[in-house]
Amino acid sequence: MRAWSLIRFYTIAVYIFMFAPIAVVLLLAFNSSEFASFPMTGFSLRWFYKLFENEAIVRAFKTSIELGLMVAVISTTLGVMASIALVRYKFRGKDLITTFLISPVLVPETVLAVGMLIFLRYLHMPRSFGLLLVGHSIIALPFVVLVVQARLVGIKREYEEAARSLGANPLQTFFTVTLPLLLPAVFAGALFAFTISFDNITATIFWRPSGMETVPTQIFGMLRNSISPEINALGFVMICVTVGVPLLAGGLARYFANKKTVPAIQQGE
Repeated sequence: MRAWSLIRFYTIAVYIFMFAPIAVVLLLAFNSSEFASFPMTGFSLRWFYKLFENEAIVRAFKTSIELGLMVAVISTTLGVMASIALVRYKFRGKDLITTFLISPVLVPETVLAVGMLIFLRYLHMPRSFGLLLVGHSIIALPFVVLVVQARLVGIKREYEEAARSLGANPLQTFFTVTLPLLLPAVFAGALFAFTISFDNITATIFWRPSGMETVPTQIFGMLRNSISPEINALGFVMICVTVGVPLLAGGLARYFANKKTVPAIQQGE
């Protein structure tokens, strides 16, 4: 009993150590004073107003959202196709391709970023938004593949075979049977890909073109000058996005998972 009490105390202490700085940022975002101090002098939303009056921050938000949405579309599309090929078909080199797709998770992000930058400089290609899009898609793709594969393994082939026996071609079978059953994983993978792109800073610093900022790099640039209350407000928004989107992904996954319907088979019956 004493050992379990020590383990419980240690676990609580670790969680407090991890989340206390986040709680401080959340609280100071509403501090009316310009100086980060406790106790707070009052409650105010003025730093949020100033935050969204800052053109550089608004521009960084637009860039991060556009980039995140494009990364979600690209990585989810490629991830679904790769997962279907790896789960539903047998071919030579399957294990090698699986390892290749998952390798960005295994390689340190800094090494991946520097390696791609050196390779592109060898090809005399400048840093650009396209490079940032490709790089973020490569980083997000393994997560989509893992999520979709886990869902696809649990979908019985009999559903697809039943649709084929009723006259559906492979494309119709995918859109009317396989995709509806995969929707929980597809939504979850897309939202995770968006979050990974939106929150990335290490690779973004190496790949972004000069003059373009995302929200994490904007925060990094602001911290090099001074710690202003606007940074706390921006950190609050970032935490809401990076925590809220995965929670939304989990909620959507559970919602669609509870729908035990197979549209194509029902129509065939």
